[in-house]
Amino acid sequence: MSRRLAEAPPYSYRGDPAVPDFPDDRALIVFDGVCVLCTRLVKFAIDRDPKAAIRLCTAQSEIGQALFRHYGLSTDSYETNLVLVEGRAYGKLDSVAMVGRKLGGVWRLASGLLLLPRPVSDWLYDRVARKRYDLFGRTAQCMAPRPEWRGRFLE
Repeated sequence: MSRRLAEAPPYSYRGDPAVPDFPDDRALIVFDGVCVLCTRLVKFAIDRDPKAAIRLCTAQSEIGQALFRHYGLSTDSYETNLVLVEGRAYGKLDSVAMVGRKLGGVWRLASGLLLLPRPVSDWLYDRVARKRYDLFGRTAQCMAPRPEWRGRFLE
């Protein structure tokens, strides 16, 4: 059973004129750029992705906003991250599993998250997502990528 947010064609962002064109030849993580937990996880992924198999953009960016709207996600609370792999969208713990797959090596073990029943994985993810600012904090503005990372970020 597929655990994607939505199946292809009418749900694909590729055919949606409201979503700006962007290079999607690599996986894309769309994350809350003011969430300290989210930015730490992005930095973690970048540090373990020497082949640059993953691109990034904040949910607050034009592309991020358009993708969140396309998939019916809130464009002001960002209670999930979004990971696009080969034109398919994944959210919640499924997105973490897909990032693990893209990083390879021992990080592929994160794919085991897909074995959790959907209600359990969503419940776990939602508990952390709703409390992430209280637990980890937030910044006043989106994360500014380091100069060596700029080519990996979409705006």
